[in-house]
Amino acid sequence: MEETPEDITALFVQFSNDGDADAVASLYDEDATMGYPAGQVTQGREAIRELWAQVLAHRPTFAAEDPLPTLYYGEDLALTSTAPRDGAGARAQVVRKQADGSWVRIIDMPEFAPVEE
Repeated sequence: MEETPEDITALFVQFSNDGDADAVASLYDEDATMGYPAGQVTQGREAIRELWAQVLAHRPTFAAEDPLPTLYYGEDLALTSTAPRDGAGARAQVVRKQADGSWVRIIDMPEFAPVEE
């Protein structure tokens, strides 16, 4: 069970490296929104599962990234983020605590780069 918001990131890496799109999708709320692929929005757990099934079919390897400090809003909302090793700029997720104490992603921006002027 995801006991802390940061657990989701570690489980995402594990499930992705296992090639398990169903398990990856379980980390998301039923109505979650993901800003991926770049410039697009993927809405809902089933669409997120389908997207990750396509991505994971190519057997990419994911590495754990050090989390940046988690920001909390009350006891049941949090913003998690990591500084990517792949130069994607940043990763950020809004997560919500469930009634059973686990956490799920409700908004996920897996990669974005700062706008250059």
